Amino acid sequence: MNEQDLNAKLQLSKEDMKKYGYAIIDHIVSHFETQDSKKPVAIASREEMDELLTEDIPSSPTNAHDVLNFVMDQVIPQSTIVTHPKSFSFVPGPSNYISAMADTIATGFNIFSGGWAASPGAAELEILTMNWLLEIFGFGKKRGGGIFTSGGSMANLTALVTARRIKCGDDFSKAVIYLSDQAHSSNIKAIKVIGFKKSQIRIIPTDLEFKISLNKLKNAIAKDRLQGLDPFCIIASAGTTNTGTVDPLNEIAKICKEEKLWFHIDGAYGGAAILANNGKKLLKGIEKADSLTVDPHKWFFQPYEMGCLLVKNHNWLSGTFREQPEYLRDVEGNQSEINFYDHGIQLTRRFRALKFYMSLKTFGLNAFKKAIQYNIELAEQTETILRKSSTWEVVSPATLAVINFRFNPIDRDLSEKEIDLINQKISERIMHSREALLVTTVLVGQVVLRMCLINPRTTLDHIKETITQCEIYGKELLAKEFAN
Repeated sequence: MNEQDLNAKLQLSKEDMKKYGYAIIDHIVSHFETQDSKKPVAIASREEMDELLTEDIPSSPTNAHDVLNFVMDQVIPQSTIVTHPKSFSFVPGPSNYISAMADTIATGFNIFSGGWAASPGAAELEILTMNWLLEIFGFGKKRGGGIFTSGGSMANLTALVTARRIKCGDDFSKAVIYLSDQAHSSNIKAIKVIGFKKSQIRIIPTDLEFKISLNKLKNAIAKDRLQGLDPFCIIASAGTTNTGTVDPLNEIAKICKEEKLWFHIDGAYGGAAILANNGKKLLKGIEKADSLTVDPHKWFFQPYEMGCLLVKNHNWLSGTFREQPEYLRDVEGNQSEINFYDHGIQLTRRFRALKFYMSLKTFGLNAFKKAIQYNIELAEQTETILRKSSTWEVVSPATLAVINFRFNPIDRDLSEKEIDLINQKISERIMHSREALLVTTVLVGQVVLRMCLINPRTTLDHIKETITQCEIYGKELLAKEFAN
């Protein structure tokens, strides 16, 4: 078959496929080997990207290796390296090579992971790995269930659709849902998507430790009941994005039991900390949730995209999402042969379980435990360094590998506005240098620098280097702009 015929079939020859595949593997291996020595931050404007990448639709073929080289030279370098040890902001994605290769297998074989009939192996691996997670979080494998999703946003949405059906039925016009002012924005987005009005959402203030105020939560529920409304769900955070804080899970579980409310825990960030000694203590009560969101593509070190929803009763999911269109009548299977398209929103699903399975089998759970424990201790060591400095102020202590601090030298009498401005500019300078990904957030009205330290390759030296550079920027700003 000549090249023109192969093109028409969207194929390459066997030899060309091998060369192309080996070239890609070489690029990926080189990335894993050299990423730590690169600058982690990518900065480019829309205009610059338009100029670099905009082109007409290609009607004729281009050599595959020329296309690959263009992508590797011009596209990939224009992406922030979230696996870099100095990627401190948002929630980094440390990933691992085994999972990356597992994703390659899943994509290369183009496995449909929606139903049993199409892929018994994929379905069984999802059942197996889901059972591992149910065991880790104390949900019970006999009745518990779950589903892998694209991320925490979709897991939270799936949980709330399920909670609405079970607690509200068809009429949710008077239903009210409760969450803290530190809850992840994906929860608000999910609440809106499933049809709740703003008047049905209660944002409960947090205390000085950024935990939901139990007294204010109880007052809000009581007030809503007196007004004839129907409280139906509380969303607790097990590791907030801002501070890593864990809400008082046992106490909230008690409220939910007394008030007959659905208890959803968003542990997308911090849930994996249950594998660490002190993390397990902080997450005490997580097993009492009706539903739990966990993101393996965060602290379980998986590549994007991989979220997860766990529920206490697998029938809750199938009862919420199962449909039986005529075109699926021959592939429904029996109750033990799970069709995961019946457990969530997606019909077409990629084989996400494979990367989790292969990496856990390869490295073992103990390696994951050690990595998470290391991350937590690293953040605590960072806090110690900051507290011994006369330049830095810790605003939120190290909690589940997250710490917030700000430049506020004790020998200068700066106003809150000046402190906010200088910290914002420190972040801008460190980002512009591309030496570290370090951006700000806002806590109690203060602009602060936030580090999220879940990369097991991040060392204390990486952190010290970044803090020192930020301190230099801060002192330069003081000398130039605040020399009074």
